[in-house]
Amino acid sequence: MTAKIIDGKSIASELLDNIKEEIITRTNEGHSSPTLAVILIGENPASKIYVGRKIMACEKTGIRSISHNLKDDISEEELLSIIKECNQDKDIDGILVQSPLPEHISEEKIIEAIDPKKDVDGFTPHNIGLLAIKTPILRSCTPYGVIKMLNTLNINLEGLDAVVIGQSNHVGRPMFLELLLAKCTVTICHSKTKNVQEKISQADIVVSAVGVPNFVKGEWIKDGAIIIDIGITRLDNNKIVGDVEFDIAKEKAAFITPVPGGVGPMTVATLMENTLIAQKLP
Repeated sequence: MTAKIIDGKSIASELLDNIKEEIITRTNEGHSSPTLAVILIGENPASKIYVGRKIMACEKTGIRSISHNLKDDISEEELLSIIKECNQDKDIDGILVQSPLPEHISEEKIIEAIDPKKDVDGFTPHNIGLLAIKTPILRSCTPYGVIKMLNTLNINLEGLDAVVIGQSNHVGRPMFLELLLAKCTVTICHSKTKNVQEKISQADIVVSAVGVPNFVKGEWIKDGAIIIDIGITRLDNNKIVGDVEFDIAKEKAAFITPVPGGVGPMTVATLMENTLIAQKLP
């Protein structure tokens, strides 16, 4: 068996095209274009690349972006003031604060300051809570992007055994909730989990988000499993790899995402969809 490579870039491009068409329809009906405020702090090269991709997606779909490029030494109070202004600005539909933040700024405090109706990352306790009680509105972009990707495979997820590796607030935990909402039976693994190999080897779906190269060995994969690799690491030789031992895993899995070109584009596309959804909220 050789796995089908899931082309996240192609799936995301189709989603962006659909968003663009809906925005054109809405503007023809008299609505304004959705507006996303993008807040970038400091000169982190990776953050600049990620923000650049998000702004390009805005341009592709017709979403207006407003950039706040701030210095590393901005105070927490100043950042909170900018977020408050964005919350109060009726012309701004979504607020994105690119992480990681400088050490002197509390990411938790910043996230909680964002109006849940403008929380297009889906990170606020309010929006995670809505997902937990099965009434999601603005959903965490990467996990929801994974679900949208899985839906394109036309596989019934109900009853499948899923393993999520990693328990971060932004990816692992909401991924657990998304798979639970899809009626999977879900196990979440973390640094204290025993017998990780055994749990992975029994899973119909494996979602890894730990950022450790080749953490998931290809030989652990169950024949016919679906492998979603969210982890991304740049090696010393500049090669970008995921958490999963790809070349071996793809010989056992039924479906597998590449790194790069798998989940990443879906995260950006789902952010654009969330911005449109936010604009339509009452």
